[in-house]
Amino acid sequence: MGLIRRLRVTQRSRRVAKLKWQWAGHIVRRKDGRWGPKVLEWQPRTGRSPTRWTDDINRVAGSRWIQAAQNRGIWNSPQKTYVQQWSSIG
Repeated sequence: MGLIRRLRVTQRSRRVAKLKWQWAGHIVRRKDGRWGPKVLEWQPRTGRSPTRWTDDINRVAGSRWIQAAQNRGIWNSPQKTYVQQWSSIG
């Protein structure tokens, strides 16, 4: 794969990670009664622990990330770390 192509892939993965981080914070801060925030806390009843899209957010922001996301200032501070980690593994 050429250098330019690798740079584009890296840039795109960082953009995706940033948008995912921002979207998660947006959904958590909603107070209009929609089901989005409830789904983030939902634990399905299965025989094994499912992999969830919030697992990688938990690794960076901790298990109390939903509470942290309520405050944009607190929420935005670990975003750079998340983007770097996610784009290197995602």
